[in-house]
Amino acid sequence: MLRHTIRASRVAVGLALIVVGLVLALPLVPGPGVLVMLVGLTVLSTEFEWARRLRDRLHAMWHRATGRANDR
Repeated sequence: MLRHTIRASRVAVGLALIVVGLVLALPLVPGPGVLVMLVGLTVLSTEFEWARRLRDRLHAMWHRATGRANDR
C-alpha cells in the first residue's frame, strides 16, 4: 500500500512541476520555466520510461546547444 502511495505522490509532484514550469515558461513571466520542467521530468522518469527517454533527449540537446561534451 505504501508503495502505491509513494508512486502516486511522485506522479503528482512530477506533473505539478511540469505545469508550473509551463506557466513560468510563458512570455513576460519571470522564472526558470525550462529548468522546472526538467526537474518534473526527472521526477517522472523514476516511474515512466517515456519520461526517462524525453529527459535524456532534452539533456543531449542541452549539451549540444551549449557546446559541452557529455562528461560525467
